[in-house]
Amino acid sequence: MKIATFNINGIKARLPRLKEWLEETRPTVACLQEIKTQDEGFPADEFEAIGYKAIWHGQKGFNGVAILADGIEPVETQRGLPGDPDDEHARYLEADVGGVRVASIYLPNGNPQPGPKFDYKLAWMERLRAHAASLWAQEIPTALVGDFNVIPEDKDVWSPRAMANDALMQTESRDAYARLLADGWTDAVDTLNPRGGVWTFWDYQAGAWQRDHGFRIDHLLLSPELADRLSAVGVDKEHRGREKASDHAPVWVQLKD
Repeated sequence: MKIATFNINGIKARLPRLKEWLEETRPTVACLQEIKTQDEGFPADEFEAIGYKAIWHGQKGFNGVAILADGIEPVETQRGLPGDPDDEHARYLEADVGGVRVASIYLPNGNPQPGPKFDYKLAWMERLRAHAASLWAQEIPTALVGDFNVIPEDKDVWSPRAMANDALMQTESRDAYARLLADGWTDAVDTLNPRGGVWTFWDYQAGAWQRDHGFRIDHLLLSPELADRLSAVGVDKEHRGREKASDHAPVWVQLKD
């Protein structure tokens, strides 16, 4: 089973690139973030035509998450992150696919920090931890994947100094991410790349892609049941260099049957 995550940065603008990636790499499950469309605007028919069934949680103009499965109907289990009934952001979607619980996550960016956006980010991370703990306790084989908007360690960024004031690298953000891992979740990419140097995002500005000035913020966290099945991870970096590409590259994990 191959589970992938891809912050598409606008599904309508990137639709040709997204379909191209799906057909070329054929993940079993593809979790999307920043679809940036209302529910009625989601192009489900386009994915159906190439064999993918989809569920989605949209929002006008920004945010939005989706789960696509190759020839399988995702069975939705949770829409929106529990813990704050007033939070209307479309940032969390969860489903059962082929015996695995998969969550597509678009964690808040948190900039500028300090301030209310950073406070919201940290509160969201605590809510995520609480919900993740309930899944872990049920021993459900689970993959929490998506754009976490956290650079876990200095080895995960081209220049720690350049990003030092960003919300993605603040001690509070990193500590919240580390608490998730301490609860028993396995960071799949880090596990198989312990020396770091793996990027999943390159800004559109300042020639970041051309200079390989990137960092790792797209993560795949596995419960113990799935961590035992981990066989490979990868970043489809080449897709970031294509015309009208997202500023993120797809990231994937391969699980043994």
